[in-house]
Amino acid sequence: METLYLIIVVVLLLLAVSDLVIGVSNDAVNFLNSAIGARVAPMYVIMTIASVGVLIGATFSSGLMEVARKGIFHPEQFAFSEIMIIFLAVMMTDIMLLDLFNTFGLPTSTTVSIVFELLGASVAMSVIKISQSPVETLHDIGKYINSEKALAIITGILLSVIIAFIVGAVVMYLSRLLFTFRFEKKLKYYGSVWGSIAITAITFFMLIKGAKGASFITEEMNVWIQNHTLTIIMYSLIGWAIILQLLYWFFKISSPKIIVLIGTFALAMAFAGNDLVNFIGVPLAGLKSYQVFMATPGADPGNFLMGALAAPVNTPTYILLLAGVVMILALWFSKKARSVVATTIDLSRQSHGDERFGASGLSRSVVRGALAINSSISKVIPPSLSARLEKRFEFPKDMKKKAKAKEAPSFDVIRASMNLLVASVLIAFGTSIKLPLSTTYVTFMVAMGTSLSDRAWSRDSAVYRIQGVFSVIGGWFLTAIMAFTVAFIVANVIYWGGVAAIFIMLLLASVLIFRTYALHKSKESEKLEEEKEELHVHEIQNMSSVYAECQYQTTHALTKVPQFFETLINSINKEERLMLKELKKDVKKFNKKTKKAKDNIDETLRNLQLDQIDTGHFYVQSVDYQREIAHCLNYMVNPAFEHIRNNHTGFNETQADEMLQLAKGITKMYHDIIKTIDSGKYTGLENILLQQQKLLDLINEIRINQVKRIRTDDKHPRTSLLFLDILAETKNMLLYSINLLKSQRDFINEINK
Repeated sequence: METLYLIIVVVLLLLAVSDLVIGVSNDAVNFLNSAIGARVAPMYVIMTIASVGVLIGATFSSGLMEVARKGIFHPEQFAFSEIMIIFLAVMMTDIMLLDLFNTFGLPTSTTVSIVFELLGASVAMSVIKISQSPVETLHDIGKYINSEKALAIITGILLSVIIAFIVGAVVMYLSRLLFTFRFEKKLKYYGSVWGSIAITAITFFMLIKGAKGASFITEEMNVWIQNHTLTIIMYSLIGWAIILQLLYWFFKISSPKIIVLIGTFALAMAFAGNDLVNFIGVPLAGLKSYQVFMATPGADPGNFLMGALAAPVNTPTYILLLAGVVMILALWFSKKARSVVATTIDLSRQSHGDERFGASGLSRSVVRGALAINSSISKVIPPSLSARLEKRFEFPKDMKKKAKAKEAPSFDVIRASMNLLVASVLIAFGTSIKLPLSTTYVTFMVAMGTSLSDRAWSRDSAVYRIQGVFSVIGGWFLTAIMAFTVAFIVANVIYWGGVAAIFIMLLLASVLIFRTYALHKSKESEKLEEEKEELHVHEIQNMSSVYAECQYQTTHALTKVPQFFETLINSINKEERLMLKELKKDVKKFNKKTKKAKDNIDETLRNLQLDQIDTGHFYVQSVDYQREIAHCLNYMVNPAFEHIRNNHTGFNETQADEMLQLAKGITKMYHDIIKTIDSGKYTGLENILLQQQKLLDLINEIRINQVKRIRTDDKHPRTSLLFLDILAETKNMLLYSINLLKSQRDFINEINK
């Protein structure tokens, strides 16, 4: 029996390492997004600073470790065997859930995960104990669950969301009011003072408030810091003001960049100090439980109560540092961390572009309500004051062009510094009072609050950004529900299934992690392919470069069309559902690509010279025709997939022969179209038009034959309807393709004038 519990402890420690890697992948967004979004330094510099912050912050986490031991349940009410089941269920659930969210690039909260997993597993074990007791009922569950502390933690997490958003919005509004978007000149005069105040605030909360939780700070040191707080603050204010001014005078390094880098360090430190308990708190509690149990010879694991876990926690510094090293390695080498960072940066960037989220009725209502409130406020504020305020928030036209460049920062250093200042101060304060705030919630909502005040959410993007925020917040609530439910189920499975259930659950967790890893790798390869295509033409500067981009887009699109059509026909003929499923995904990506090109038309045309604007409509035409061709493919493939998925019959032999003959002609025509566009010589246009006419005649002939077959003997009316629909969309596709070819011809002729 002792060997079994030793194995469980080893498994818990191995899961702790895995959880550290997965957890850092999720939480890297918290301290990296501002520095990366503002591009204040090379990536390796940002990562190095964050790594040092993580390592030092890990030693500040000792005091929070008690949350995993007695923050959610009363350990003295559970036996050793029951406690080990709770801890095992929590860790298994945690790595599965966090890995799932990381795979889809959604920032979720490791704090909320661990709190609700502990709650779910302990409630499960409490219900089991109550069900086996002759006198207890569900009303006695408060005997086992530390509901007061759990409620305080949950309330603190929820309040932090509101406070973070409001504080972030207010601080950013005042900062932008002070500096505007043209902040360089103003930094000459009072940038060092402003920076000194910001860095001192970070120092105050990180050192003075957070030091008492550090494992290496003695009681004497802590007393000295508390007694000399005012002196430290004064020296910090004066010292940083001098340092920042000298850096600006001699090296032209602006104070916001220093604030961002120091803020990155501080927030990484706050993250490690606040969130390390989420990753290793439970395994260390499991190790402590095993040590206490083994120290009592002859103890029965089913009756040995774990009141020892309620004692004060003092985690050895070497364990905290070791955990910090694992977190740093994960930070540097985890690809999933980059996916999560991308979501927050996309929702807070200053420029417009592709939006990751769609719109919903709720986001539209919020925007309409905000516009109505704004209109009411505008009527109260004097016009002169309103005009002056508006001018402070005006985004200069020359900066708009720079913001659209591919390598441009997503937002400036003023906003980045405010993101880090507010988030690090709030999290450090929470850590100082031993309240495990969600670093994800705080940093995300601060970023959203600063984005709102900075007018990054314009009329063109607000509805999508707000929906993105709702989606992420919805994911947080989903995390809580899933964490509680899954941990509750896993704890029951382990309790009733015994040793066999433990190994089955471990195997299941391993399989799920492997599957999500494969899914993430597939998504990354798709993303790289998209980025490679986007880099084909780096900058649109004149009409020639527009044509080059247009030519590339057109030939790339037309190459895929006959392939899609041939795959479609073969899949229906063979009734290959899986092949059609893959084709549907490919066509969806093709559709998305053409939509992206159409959505970005204004960005392309805006970069043209005034004397070239008249020819811009050729590019618009070309993109429109590509979009219509994509629609035609979509209207063919989706009904075909539904048809075969519903187990309807494929084409009969005659229909298959006719469609294959049509596919052969389409492949030949598209080959000639691509060859013509690539060469830039349209002397063979007449031959292509002749091919098109023959194919249109063939479609009419096939349609007439099919109508005759329907009149005489139609055993499968659904198949006949699908057949006719595909013919109709094929005809439209051919017409749009020739229009696209002609548009390319007119485009090149206009350029060569």
